[in-house]
Amino acid sequence: MELILSTSPAELTLDPACQPKLPLDSTCQPEMTFNPGPTELTLDPEHQPEETPAPSLAELTLEPVHRRPELLDACADLINDQWPRSRTSRLHSLGQSSDAFPLCLMLLSPHPTLEAAPVVVGHARLSRVLNQPQSLLVETVVVARALRGRGFGRRLMEGLEVFARARGFRKLHLTTHDQVHFYTHLGYQLGEPVQGLVFTSRRLPATLLNAFPTAPSPRPPRKAPNLTAQAAPRGPKGPPLPPPPPLPECLTISPPVPSGPPSKSLLETQYQNVRGRPIFWMEKDI
Repeated sequence: MELILSTSPAELTLDPACQPKLPLDSTCQPEMTFNPGPTELTLDPEHQPEETPAPSLAELTLEPVHRRPELLDACADLINDQWPRSRTSRLHSLGQSSDAFPLCLMLLSPHPTLEAAPVVVGHARLSRVLNQPQSLLVETVVVARALRGRGFGRRLMEGLEVFARARGFRKLHLTTHDQVHFYTHLGYQLGEPVQGLVFTSRRLPATLLNAFPTAPSPRPPRKAPNLTAQAAPRGPKGPPLPPPPPLPECLTISPPVPSGPPSKSLLETQYQNVRGRPIFWMEKDI
């Protein structure tokens, strides 16, 4: 008797050299084996899961989000995965993108299926900088979690530089909490804070934008009272009283002011965001 369990195309059989008989011989127990050779157990190729290939850096493109409105939802999901926020608010912010800035850019990879829309791999936002017509502020830089550490962040930043240079800009500014070394490898250096503009339009002349002050005007210094120039007080009778003695000189010696710009460190920063978290301001000439 031969017991066959069909697992097409593999067959699970009892050893034909050891036919079971009733009663079973203790010295000849049935042995369950897999038949080697072409009848090995395999999965049906039609039911094997398809692996999505990793995007190729050479096939990536950079496009403004307002020119691909069908990708708004995918772009919002990408950003909210890093910084959770109301979906309505995120879509509204992305909907403000325009060629007049602020402008949201998406790093796109072609979908494996030609009929499907491309995959949103990364995102960054560019804004004009107050009083610096040739500068842009880079914000909301993010790459899909599953693709980090494979060069897509560098590809995104290099694409931003090409995009900005083609439109006449010569410097990029950004802030970061913990990616100082990444941006340093891309050529960025520690810089000073700048003010990004979120309402710029082609209808606004440059003279109007330059009218905004960068800091409140300092008040003129107040003059110290001249004690020796006052008229000497007169007593009720007799000659006038002598003037008061001069004020003693200050004995404390202030430390010398160092010449040149203050030293900057990649480990410490004097700047904080609105939540009190330390941030590093960085910039690069492009």
